[in-house]
Formats: sequence, structure tokens, C-alpha cells
Amino acid sequence: MKAKKGDWVMVHNIVLTPEQRAPQVPDDTKKVPLEMWVKGYAQAAAKKGEEVEIETITGRKVTGTLVEVGPTYAHSFGNHVPELLKIGKQLREILFGGDSIE
Repeated sequence: MKAKKGDWVMVHNIVLTPEQRAPQVPDDTKKVPLEMWVKGYAQAAAKKGEEVEIETITGRKVTGTLVEVGPTYAHSFGNHVPELLKIGKQLREILFGGDSIE
């Protein structure tokens, strides 16, 4: 995928290699690099895997490897928990004496 100048993109960088990590970090952390993913506007055209400079929403300039064009949020707050619906109904009953909030 190719990004044009001005496209919203995400870049990736290795900030510290495992050898550069601080000695006081936990052993499992020392084994992996410190990585950074940043979103911003491409300052030039680039293909996925190429280096490109971006400007973040706060105006910071960052150079990294283009990993995604038009990135979106992929996180969630987890799966539906039926018990939470019951708790909400019970709480309304305790506080207000029923389902409706008036």
C-alpha cells in the first residue's frame, strides 16, 4: 500500500535494542526492543516498509517505517459481561426504587 503526502499514516521505530535497555528493567523486558508506533500525516509519498517522515497532530516530526495507511483504533473494552447488566439494574432498584431514573 502506498501513502501520498498528507495521508494519515502510522510509522514504527525501534527506540532501544535489547542491548541498549537499562540494566534495572525486568529480565523478560530486557530481551525485547523498546518499540514505538506513531500516527501522523505523511510528509512525502512512501510505500509500506519505506522510511517516511510524519507530522503528528501535535506538530512533532517523527521518521519511521511506514506500517499502515489510514490506521484505525483496534482496541476494545473486552467482551460483553452479562453480570454487569444485572448489577446496573440492581443498582437502579436500590438507589431509585425501580428501572427508570426520574
